[in-house]
Amino acid sequence: MATATETTAIPTGIWKSDPVHSHVGFAVKHMVVATFRGSFADFDVTLANENGEPRLYGAVRVESVEVRDENLNGHLLSPDFFDAERTPEITFTSSEVRADDGELVVPGKLTIKGVTRDVEARGTIVGPAEHPAGGERIGIELETKVDRTEFGLNWNAPVPSGGVAVQNDVTLTVHLELAREE
Repeated sequence: MATATETTAIPTGIWKSDPVHSHVGFAVKHMVVATFRGSFADFDVTLANENGEPRLYGAVRVESVEVRDENLNGHLLSPDFFDAERTPEITFTSSEVRADDGELVVPGKLTIKGVTRDVEARGTIVGPAEHPAGGERIGIELETKVDRTEFGLNWNAPVPSGGVAVQNDVTLTVHLELAREE
């Protein structure tokens, strides 16, 4: 069996995320001193070729946000943040997927809380590799930073020693294992 190596080749075909072996997360500076991390448990990502051009599509169910505090989880679902009742999904649609100096570059449109903005994620692609149970897998890791206030996530509170509870810059990350669809 061949081993996978990091590559910048974008495979053809249709590739779907394996939710058990993939992760979608975010990180933001909290209370001036630490980085707070959260993730989403329910998401779908597809890498497919449209007219010979690769495209990456992703959707995250907002209600699947995971943090270690039930009260904070409820606050994130409220209109102060994601407004899950009115905007149940976060979506991403790439305008292209390309290699640039050994790095995977994925520009596209990110929609959070009903607001769509252009973003560019950068990272790596590995594979394809044969899976022991059959079929092929690829790995994609991407990261981008966004200003949460540009998407209407404006809630904040002052910290008594100075600064604010939640910084505006949020790092979004995806660590994907995608399986080739037969």
